[in-house]
Amino acid sequence: MILDTIKTVAVLGAGTMGNGIAHVFAKAGFSVILRDVEKRFLDRALETIAKNLDREIKKGKVAEAEKPKILGRIHPTTDMTPLGRADFAVEAVPERLELKLAVLEEADKVLRPEIILASNTSSISVTALAAATSRPDHFLGMHFMNPVPVMVLVEVIRALQTSDATFTTTLALCEKIEKKPVAVNDSPGFVSNRVLMPLINEAAYCVMEGVADAQAVDAVMKMGMNHPIGPLELADLIGIDVCLDVMEVLHTGFADSKYRPCPLLRKMVSAGWLGRKSGRGFYTYPS
Repeated sequence: MILDTIKTVAVLGAGTMGNGIAHVFAKAGFSVILRDVEKRFLDRALETIAKNLDREIKKGKVAEAEKPKILGRIHPTTDMTPLGRADFAVEAVPERLELKLAVLEEADKVLRPEIILASNTSSISVTALAAATSRPDHFLGMHFMNPVPVMVLVEVIRALQTSDATFTTTLALCEKIEKKPVAVNDSPGFVSNRVLMPLINEAAYCVMEGVADAQAVDAVMKMGMNHPIGPLELADLIGIDVCLDVMEVLHTGFADSKYRPCPLLRKMVSAGWLGRKSGRGFYTYPS
């Protein structure tokens, strides 16, 4: 596929990652089909995008006159049919295999055969996801970082089946939306979460075993290791449930006890303490 032929991008899922991905594509001048299962999710996504654009306007990164133009490029829908117009598609639903497979199967039927379909998975096997579609050579991982409008990295993950043309087109597309792509081969957790999540998991063990409280653990990592944010603050930002899901993938994928999820993470998810999005995680957040 030639990069210049990509004018319309479909984003499947309007949650935290999906609305951020829609934001950056619309800002870069692409028409965006934003699809989710309910109108309320789409409404919330558009509100979030508008607020994030306001932040960029205050920082001088976006001209105020551009805001309505950017929002006007985003076309929300609860229907899959409009995906037939898409020239590229990114799946960005929650990190659950059965959900991703269901959405990808639906999208695969509607997208034109030559269209590249990417998954924003943060840990699931891209090779397995590709095999579940009719376009394995036109499939790959495109792992954006949260918050998408701010973070420049995109891990571009090559499945075993991904063609050279699919891979190079996607790398170039990342550059076009002002992101910095890093080429990665398919492996549980890729690079980002294979390194990051065990750090968060070990920090949670420190709290569970009474080595230190969350504030102390984060203080050590920020002041002693020069991390801009502590691992437990970051866990709250990512979502405790997401951290647990990724650790489960690593534990299953490598069959190695060093990736065993911390029981405290399981307990917090059971309690509904998911971090910032629920108002409580390792820290408490005002509603």
